[in-house]
Amino acid sequence: MRVSGVLRLLALVFALVATWIFIRSYVSLTMKTIRLPRWLGSNSKEIKAVKTKCGLSKPCPDNFFAFKISSGAANVVGPTMCFENFVIMSPVKNNVGRGLNIALVNGTTGTVLTQKCFDMYSGDVKLLVKFLKEIPEGTLVLVASYDDPGTKMNEETRKLLSSLGSSYAEQLGFRDSWVFLGAKNLKDKSPFEQFLKNHPDTNKYDGWPELLELEGCVPQKVF
Repeated sequence: MRVSGVLRLLALVFALVATWIFIRSYVSLTMKTIRLPRWLGSNSKEIKAVKTKCGLSKPCPDNFFAFKISSGAANVVGPTMCFENFVIMSPVKNNVGRGLNIALVNGTTGTVLTQKCFDMYSGDVKLLVKFLKEIPEGTLVLVASYDDPGTKMNEETRKLLSSLGSSYAEQLGFRDSWVFLGAKNLKDKSPFEQFLKNHPDTNKYDGWPELLELEGCVPQKVF
């Protein structure tokens, strides 16, 4: 009887100790669960996605204008121009056309002055010459090709485009791809230009080179 009583007492003590350990562990875990989010919230930094104008890969510094220009893709998809997060020309806006698509922007205020497209396959090149000669001083000029920018190109037109800072206007020909940002009477060549020659060995599309995309930050009053 004495042995049986001792065993019962030990079993009771063991049960009490086990219950106490379980309760203590549960309470401790619960407190950690409650406190952990607060600790994380007080020390973690909130990560926000940086939105850039015109979807640039990185934001422009102060006193710089953001821009992005995409040429047309073959004769299927028209070009797109964005300046300071404003889409000037695009297929969605239905204001682009075959040939050269050109937008003029005030180089000081960033205000869009006008946009036009010139048919360089069967249009009147004199209209483009007149337009280029009348560009005001201090104006930024954004250009994007679509389908064919070069068939109607003549020597006068090439010189006028070169005076805007283009390095490739002299080479521009049938179905070439070209994107460019320059300015009236630019002293040096513009750093904002891309050009692809139409060639069957390198063309991405059947009869056309691939589309070009140009983006960057242009300083105010730089020209």
